[in-house]
Amino acid sequence: MNWQAFWLTVRLAVVVSALLIAVGIPIAYWLTYSRWRWKFLVEAVIALPIVLPPTVLGFYVLMALGSRSPIGRWWESLTGHTLAFTFEGLMIGSVLYSLPFAVQPFAASFTAVDSKLLAASASLGQSPIHTFRRVVLPLSKAGLVTGFALSFAHTLGEFGVVLMVGGNIPGVTRTISIEIYDQVQAGNYSAANHTAFLLLIISFVVLSLVYGMNRRALTVAPWR
Repeated sequence: MNWQAFWLTVRLAVVVSALLIAVGIPIAYWLTYSRWRWKFLVEAVIALPIVLPPTVLGFYVLMALGSRSPIGRWWESLTGHTLAFTFEGLMIGSVLYSLPFAVQPFAASFTAVDSKLLAASASLGQSPIHTFRRVVLPLSKAGLVTGFALSFAHTLGEFGVVLMVGGNIPGVTRTISIEIYDQVQAGNYSAANHTAFLLLIISFVVLSLVYGMNRRALTVAPWR
């Protein structure tokens, strides 16, 4: 078991999930309450990673972060190296790849909030931001937890995007899924099975906790 790759993957999943909380909530809020007639195009762009082959997304992210791109040149001028084949590059690629797994549960939970509560808050003179903080967010905990957990589990199992963007650098970009691939390529099926089984157990536990919490939330507050 390559614990270096394991803990790097866990660190990546935690950072990406936290970033998706910060990025995904405003996006989901806008998608839920915006009246813009063309917002379905934004929804389609956000959902693309669900149907797009990971290698395709990884290729375009690699091009966007490489030394020939404006972003890559700007980053290189600041740090002396490009974003491609770095942990930071993995973070960007993973955020883009897991974005719909956070935004969609967030948006679904925001949509489920009773509009009468929003109207009552507005009638009391509360601002939209205050209403969101005091009414929408507390009633959307289940969706927020689901989005965070799905993002975490999805990032744990990434392969195509992380391989394209980060390569296979030990201690820097070699994640657990790439480690499993390397073990299989080397014919070490026993080690690959141990690593894959650990990943399977972690993913199962995370999803079980999410579904259990959501079931409990519906039991406690069936009116939602």
